[in-house]
Amino acid sequence: MRILIVAATEDEIASLVASRPPLPVGTQIETLITGVGMIATAAKTARALALARYDLALNFGVCGSFDRRLQPGRVVHVVSDRIAELGAEDNETFLTIEELGLPVDPVFVNSHPPDNELLGNLPAVSGITVNTVHGNERSIAAIARRFSPQVESMEGAAFMHACLISRVPFAQVRAVSNIVEKRNREAWNLGEAIANLNRCARGILEHV
Repeated sequence: MRILIVAATEDEIASLVASRPPLPVGTQIETLITGVGMIATAAKTARALALARYDLALNFGVCGSFDRRLQPGRVVHVVSDRIAELGAEDNETFLTIEELGLPVDPVFVNSHPPDNELLGNLPAVSGITVNTVHGNERSIAAIARRFSPQVESMEGAAFMHACLISRVPFAQVRAVSNIVEKRNREAWNLGEAIANLNRCARGILEHV
């Protein structure tokens, strides 16, 4: 089995890479650091999947949580993601791409995630992918009304799109670093999120 691990930054998977988890015989792992943002992630993931054949792609990263039941440190499996900012402004109203009637699908769903016990035990959540993470009470309320997301990232939907068009089985796994609220870096717990993410990632890889 050949597995591609995708992350936006080296820091998010540094512990995983350094630990070299035991793998089933014949399993090969390659890592791809895309850089932050959906454009970099879409382009580099799509290129990697076009140049080589992988049996599985795994996206590991952090996220913000709109759902206060998902506290910092919690690891989740994002099974549905959308590009939240794709649309148009009509004065004070935001029109989604669906409302504009344009032939673009902004929503990506993982209908057939890998059969993995550890992955199956994670909360399955819906996400949004954004260029600007939310940190303003008015914009948070607006996006919550519009899409009811549970988490947000800057890369998730792009990774999922690349996998779907390449027909490669995949999973997007993220750890909550913060609650989405008026920007408050003191309330973030990035260290615990990354530690839990890497621990979970090792478990998933050991049971592929």
